[in-house]
Order: sequence, then C-alpha cells, then structure tokens
Amino acid sequence: MKLQGNKILITGGGSGIGFALAERFVNESNTVIICGRRQDVLQQAQDKFPSIIIRQCDLLIESERQNLFEWISSEHSDLNVLVNNAGIQKWMGLSDADFYQKAKEEITINIEAPVHLTSLFLQLASLNTIMNVTSGLSFVPLIKTPVYSATKAFFHSFTLSLQALLAPKNIEVIEIIPPALNTDLGGKGIHDHAPPVSNFIEAIFAQLKENKNKLTFGFSETVSEAGKEILEGTFRKMNQLD
Repeated sequence: MKLQGNKILITGGGSGIGFALAERFVNESNTVIICGRRQDVLQQAQDKFPSIIIRQCDLLIESERQNLFEWISSEHSDLNVLVNNAGIQKWMGLSDADFYQKAKEEITINIEAPVHLTSLFLQLASLNTIMNVTSGLSFVPLIKTPVYSATKAFFHSFTLSLQALLAPKNIEVIEIIPPALNTDLGGKGIHDHAPPVSNFIEAIFAQLKENKNKLTFGFSETVSEAGKEILEGTFRKMNQLD
C-alpha cells in the first residue's frame, strides 16, 4: 500500500484506533474521511484536524450504510481505501438479561456492517485497498467477551478469504490485528493498563512501509504466529482457568 496521496474512509474514526489512524494518515498527506454515530465526537476530531471530512452514520442501520456508500459515490467517487475499523465490545455473561440484545448489536456492528460495506465499496472503480481491523482475540478468545471474540474470529477468517478473492482484481486486503490498547473499547477504564495506541500505530506503519499485509503488535504478534499448544496455554492463563 502506498502511504501518501490516498482518499481514505475510516469507519469509527472519531476515537480510539480509528482516530489514531486518521491522524497518522492525515500527517502522511492523505485525504481522510471518518464516519461514526456521534456527531460531537466527529466534530471534535475535525476541530483537531480541520482537513478531516466527517459524516455521521449509524452502522447498526442497514439503510444508513447504504446512504454512506451513495454519498461517497456521489461526493468522493475517487475514494480508494476503505478501513473497516468500527467495532463494539461487550463484557457480559450468558445469564445477563440483555445478553441476546447485546450479542445482536456486536454481531451487527462487527460482522454485518463491514461485510455489507465491503460488498458496497467494491462497486467503486477507484477502490484498490481494504483494511480490516480484527483483534488478537481472533486467535485466543476472552470468555468475558464471548461474542466480541467470536465476531473478530469471523472477521479474521473473512479477511483471509478476501485477500485471496480480491488478489486477481489487484485490490490489496490488509489485516490490522491490535492487542488490547489503552482505549475506551468495552468501557472506560477497562484497558487503562494496556499499551498506548500511539505505540501500536508506529509499529503498524513501520510494517506498512515494508509492504506487509498482516499488521501486528505485542500480544497480537505472538498469538497470530503461535501453534496449538501455545494458544491453548494462553487461553487458559488469560481466562484464569488453571
């Protein structure tokens, strides 16, 4: 992937990893569009970086995903990079009264939305790169986030298939695999102990410059390369099952 001169859409780009990607891509001389559910968060991002283009969109709603694509097709038809970053994480148990409702929301945002957006944006003749943000939990699930972990395993598998399916079309598919980072994913304070997002961004951009299509950092690098025995041990230790 070339790092300059792109027009990039980042879903969930107002905060966390999405905003950090937006900031870095702006600094690398790209045109960046971010979308998200909360207008105030998008506006704060634009206040920090006035060149960022913002678009409010609730990815839970199919018609809003369709409207987002139609707006891009009309106003930014030269867009060449789609970053499927938006995701939600619910810490929950099977006995929770609202377990199923929370699960549906995670499945819709983490699976249905990026699959739908991918199918839509492949209609753009200018599209040459898709970046999918999965997770280290794609490889080792955290049982406190049972559905989130499963959605990221799905998205990892889908991304591998996309890489093979789109190679003949000369569309590059890049998987970004973050570990736990110091963001508000899952709730404020849950990940305060984790590495800063800035360290992760520096690491993955170094890998992009090496033309890698699997971008990892720390824990996610370890588990994405691990064999069965290490993965099983990590699963038991991480979930305190011993």
